Amino acid sequence: MQIDVAKVELARILPLRAQHLQEANFQIRYNACHERGWTDSYLLTADGADVGYGSIKGDDAAGRDTVFEFYVIPPLRQASRLFEKLLSASRAPRIECQSNDALITAMLFEFGADVIADVVLFEHRLSTGLQFPGATFRRAKAGDAIFKHGAEPPGDYVLELDGRIVATGGFLTHYNPPFADLFMEVDQGHRRRGAGSYLLQEVIRECYLAGRVPAARCKLANQASRATLTKAGMRECGFMLKASRVS
Repeated sequence: MQIDVAKVELARILPLRAQHLQEANFQIRYNACHERGWTDSYLLTADGADVGYGSIKGDDAAGRDTVFEFYVIPPLRQASRLFEKLLSASRAPRIECQSNDALITAMLFEFGADVIADVVLFEHRLSTGLQFPGATFRRAKAGDAIFKHGAEPPGDYVLELDGRIVATGGFLTHYNPPFADLFMEVDQGHRRRGAGSYLLQEVIRECYLAGRVPAARCKLANQASRATLTKAGMRECGFMLKASRVS
């Protein structure tokens, strides 16, 4: 079998990428990199037929250094030779992937070294019935006095208690449909009281009403956020893995 790898325009790999997204059926963390022009695309062929693709990301053309998407059609799923050819053609020194993407995760462990995990991925698991007595969940409006945020931007939704906004949150939609990414922040003086989980519970409902499926992520070491997401009905479904490439 003659295997070839060619750098192509993004449009050339989109039919194969659509197959990848349909098969994966989970949120792709770096989905927007393609739309923002931060990727190089490589078409994989076997005996002249299109059989897969690989994507390399980086902030600029000179910095495209990380393989982050890799897809091969099921009949050729024994993909090591194809991935090796992709590494050779792209000269990418790093590999990064989501552990819930089994194919590229296998390639990361076969061809990578010094593997680390730094981010936990979440999917929605169950509906919850949390209560936060006295609080009002509503859309943010002009003139709201929002507390100073340190990690996340103010969201489209707020939690108000005794006339004061104690938490904000929302969901981002620059991911592969139908998935959206949850985010929230709680005022320092109201943490560890359930405000974050209650807010997320209500944001999850709004997310579904908007035709989106909620997903989320947080730093591996952020135990408070992991507990908040879990209490709101999310569950851990994977990790972001990083590896340097074996020479």
